[in-house]
Amino acid sequence: MPTTTRATTETTGQLSAVRTLLRLWPYVRPVRARWAGAAFVAVLASCLALVFPLVLKWIVDGPVTERDPGGVWLGAGVLLVLGSAEALLFGLRRWLVARPLAGVEAALRADLYRHLQRLPVSFHDRWASGQLLSRGTTDLMVLRMFLAFPLTFLIVNGVTILAGLTVLIVQDWGLGLVLLAPAVPLIAFCYRFEDGYAKASRRAQDQVGDLTTVVEESVLGIRVIKGFGRHRSQARAFRDLARTVRGTELVKARLLAGILTVITLLPEVALGAALVIGTIQVADGSLSAGTLVAFLSTALTLRWPIESIGFLLAMSQEAATATRRYFEVMDSDPEDPRVLADAKTDADADPDADQRADDGLRFEGVAFRYPDAAEDTTPTLARVDLHIRSGETMALVGSTGSGKTTLTALVPRLYDVTEGRITLDGRDVTAMPRAELRELVSVAFEEPTLFSASVADNVLMGAPAATEPAQLEQALDVAQAHFVNRLPDGVDTEVGEQGLSLSGGQRQRLALARSVVGTPRFLILDDPLSALDVHTEAAVEAALRRVLADSTALVVAHRPSTVLLADRVALLSEGRITAVGTHHELLRRNAEYRHLMSGEHTEKTGSGTETERV
Repeated sequence: MPTTTRATTETTGQLSAVRTLLRLWPYVRPVRARWAGAAFVAVLASCLALVFPLVLKWIVDGPVTERDPGGVWLGAGVLLVLGSAEALLFGLRRWLVARPLAGVEAALRADLYRHLQRLPVSFHDRWASGQLLSRGTTDLMVLRMFLAFPLTFLIVNGVTILAGLTVLIVQDWGLGLVLLAPAVPLIAFCYRFEDGYAKASRRAQDQVGDLTTVVEESVLGIRVIKGFGRHRSQARAFRDLARTVRGTELVKARLLAGILTVITLLPEVALGAALVIGTIQVADGSLSAGTLVAFLSTALTLRWPIESIGFLLAMSQEAATATRRYFEVMDSDPEDPRVLADAKTDADADPDADQRADDGLRFEGVAFRYPDAAEDTTPTLARVDLHIRSGETMALVGSTGSGKTTLTALVPRLYDVTEGRITLDGRDVTAMPRAELRELVSVAFEEPTLFSASVADNVLMGAPAATEPAQLEQALDVAQAHFVNRLPDGVDTEVGEQGLSLSGGQRQRLALARSVVGTPRFLILDDPLSALDVHTEAAVEAALRRVLADSTALVVAHRPSTVLLADRVALLSEGRITAVGTHHELLRRNAEYRHLMSGEHTEKTGSGTETERV
């Protein structure tokens, strides 16, 4: 279980189920009239069932006692009409709630997905994807089932039990009190059950999220698992988690079995006692046979509403747990509160902004520490000052772990700076609407990620406004992605999940095409050519120069060939910019830079060999 989930479990476990479930009201409110109508219909149907014993009393004390066959047939007809009406009313209830509650589930799921897209990357770093998937699927299904059945019947059965007990006491108050005797111990058992079942339900749903994570990772990493022959260890890990879930479900089953036993046993004992006492009263002549039949029939009618209490409480607790898990995500702030508090408007972001139009990209005293890092740890970036002039291409070079990828992620605000600021043409990025910021800044990540969509859809994701076929063709040409023409359906070919039907170099070229489509104002490239062979790399670099000439670009580079695309080079070392200059200047005067560039021959050979294997 992720740390966040475990912590939230501890803090929300004491909230009452009712208070938790009330948070669903904004989603239920639009369909409240139809849901209330369905509940009323269900109450009416249940109350009809209480009329059956009264008809039986009339039949026994009337036509049966008087040996009147016509009266018996009349009573049977009344019972048939009542039964048919009850069945039709329950069918109507189901029809009334089906469509609106499916809409409630759809609204919950849409809001969750929309919110997940707005949450910062730091949130997704902390949360396992399986936990999020289980909240968007299993938990919402539990909520829909709760709204459709348990919630309605908690009301219906409550009304039925109260009405039935009233009828019993009116018929014979002494026998009615006998049946009421188990009420106090039943309430005590239900209270204990509710607390234990809530904890077990939360544990089970979190474990299902962990299990979903294992399945997802195994499917996405199937090549690694097969390549290293780790299928047995993965199967063992899955089996262990599945056994854990099974154990928790058995705990829930034992709790439910216990409460059902008590709920069934105590009323049955009371009913047996009432039957003995009633029979004695009939024998003494103090109670009519019809009244005893009606009394017992009413008591039997109440069996289902009473016995269902345990089942309905269990489903309510599962729904409350699902609601808590859902709102754990929805309550996460899509913005960093610190950044919101410090955000500047365009007017006061920089008093010299007008004088510094087309100022390019600036990092001013930028420091960054990951949100989940301890305060006493060394920050990933410390006092980064760097200016990339408008229209200039800057190469960013540094050893592994120096913070290059982190620095590039700060520009489109995948993360927000801890200290300092970043400006684009004099405007603080924290003062810009994110939509505008990400229209200005285009990014190609080191790990090329493609979606289960066509080549065209994957590339044009980088510029939704780019609708002309020529723009798509130009982007593919810059990335030297001519292999697209050999695909079965050209640019309309579906690339499959994660684009794994393509080679690493092909995926990287499509990711590069996605970043350059639409000629972005600012371009951030994180080692965009690492998976390409030498010849393809040279062709891409030649085409890329045309794009870089019209953009302000920051390019993470590991090879001299990539560095030569840049006008200047910045050396990042231990989270700080330690040198800035041209490639040749840094080779002459900086030993660390010379060392980083000296491994180029081996690195290129290895990369080229790997690309050829792909």
